[in-house]
Amino acid sequence: QVQLVESGGGLVQPGGSLRLSCVVSGSTFSMSAMYWYRQAPGKQREWVAVITSSSSITYADSVKGRFTISRDNAKNTVYLEMNSLKREDTAVYYCNTRKAGLNYWGQGTQVTVSS
Repeated sequence: QVQLVESGGGLVQPGGSLRLSCVVSGSTFSMSAMYWYRQAPGKQREWVAVITSSSSITYADSVKGRFTISRDNAKNTVYLEMNSLKREDTAVYYCNTRKAGLNYWGQGTQVTVSS
């Protein structure tokens, strides 16, 4: 069974930084694309970034230049480094992977950007 566990969220002031982590078990992590999504209060979940098994990376326009996705295959972990945070980045952040046509999600980690 694939399991994903996010951590690293918290309260940060505008302009600050956070680093999210997502540890994955039950999948061939090194062969899997990994995604970050977020869901703000009252809004639909939106895609944030993806890193493929070959470490090809794509970002949503809203985070390009501020967020960095990376992976450590030895630790089965994907990261999201978030800099220059804005109030509109406030959301629950989820990591995601796909296996055999199924989507797997973590429980999410809350990021709140507020002064």
